[in-house]
Amino acid sequence: MSENETTSLSSATGASAAGSAAPDADQPWQIVLGELDVKMGVAILEQSAQRVVATMPVEGNRQSFGMLHGGASLAFGEAIGSWAAVIHASATGRTAVGVDVSATHHRSARSGLVTGIATAIHLGRTTTSHEVILYDEQERRLCTLRITNLILDRPHA
Repeated sequence: MSENETTSLSSATGASAAGSAAPDADQPWQIVLGELDVKMGVAILEQSAQRVVATMPVEGNRQSFGMLHGGASLAFGEAIGSWAAVIHASATGRTAVGVDVSATHHRSARSGLVTGIATAIHLGRTTTSHEVILYDEQERRLCTLRITNLILDRPHA
């Protein structure tokens, strides 16, 4: 995906590489890409507490053997699940932080685009859990993650 497509897609979904990462109590939080997300080439396609969909290129995220790095998969999946949790928490003026993530790698990829889909398992008052599945361009499952986030009051400035 070109930089223009990523910028255009980010604008259309409310995501950006700059701006406040703090949720606004008046409206649901919109995903703001962090430094690592930008370096990894992440693009947001869909965002809600129930479901976040994003993509990441394999190129630039390979390990020394030419395959998608498992750590890149975990960082990508954790971000997607955490974003969904923060969107959920922002509905009550709160935020969320990850407390547990686990993953199983099923296969790898050498090229192309990885799509990650986070789906809510539990959206509670104090915790959330999301299943995150990473797919390759042929819709083969690359990795399955589960992330639990703790919902907290936002720190006061």
